[in-house]
Amino acid sequence: MRIACVQLNLAFGNPKENFRKVEEKIRKAAMLNAEIVVLPEMWNSAYDLTHLEELADVNGEETKSLLTRLAKELHIHIIGGSVSTKKENHFFNTMYIVNNTGELIAEYDKAHLFKLMDEHLYLEAGASKNIFTLSDVEMGGVICYDLRFPEWFRVHSSAGAKVIFVPAQWPATRVDHWKILLQARAIENQCFIVAVNRVGEDPNNSFNGNSMVIAPWGEVLWVGADEETIGLVDINIEEVEEVRKRIPVFKDRRVDIY
Repeated sequence: MRIACVQLNLAFGNPKENFRKVEEKIRKAAMLNAEIVVLPEMWNSAYDLTHLEELADVNGEETKSLLTRLAKELHIHIIGGSVSTKKENHFFNTMYIVNNTGELIAEYDKAHLFKLMDEHLYLEAGASKNIFTLSDVEMGGVICYDLRFPEWFRVHSSAGAKVIFVPAQWPATRVDHWKILLQARAIENQCFIVAVNRVGEDPNNSFNGNSMVIAPWGEVLWVGADEETIGLVDINIEEVEEVRKRIPVFKDRRVDIY
């Protein structure tokens, strides 16, 4: 399975430019024969939270239209990173998953809001897990700060996810945490982790990429640099079952004591 990780520099508060760039990058990923393309977090507006009334995608309609159109045309699965959305007068950080026939198969609102970037002041938290199937493989998706909650990853892996996607806007000041936590989540859940971070700067933060694809044993298959790029990685899903059979942590869990 070939996965394309689209590491982007986003235009702060400029959805029009970001939509243009995302379409360009998805088309390029399809030309590189990717089966799945993965986008970063909040790619439509970036973290211009004070202007969400003007910037957020109402009911995600513009995002869903773009992703479903491109997925169907290019025959590619799209992990839509996440975008700022407005739903029933509330704002959310929302991920959309579209399969290669152009069908929207999953939607997820970020469960854990990050106070250091003021999400709790402007956004509502989601309350549902995100499990879906692409190319007959069970997968899951979470968003950025969710990474610091191992129990949330275990919910997804226990539900069958063999690949977990993590779109993010993870600041450069804590990139060491990003790398270590991603590896830990792959090892403890015995699954592939595909994490896509942004690059560039906004008025309050600097982002240096370091997107990663990590195998179930913790092997780092790819790390992005600190510039825009599309990382192509081929993964073998069968590795998940091999690792889970060798060290059966899911069978050995003591759910009676925790």
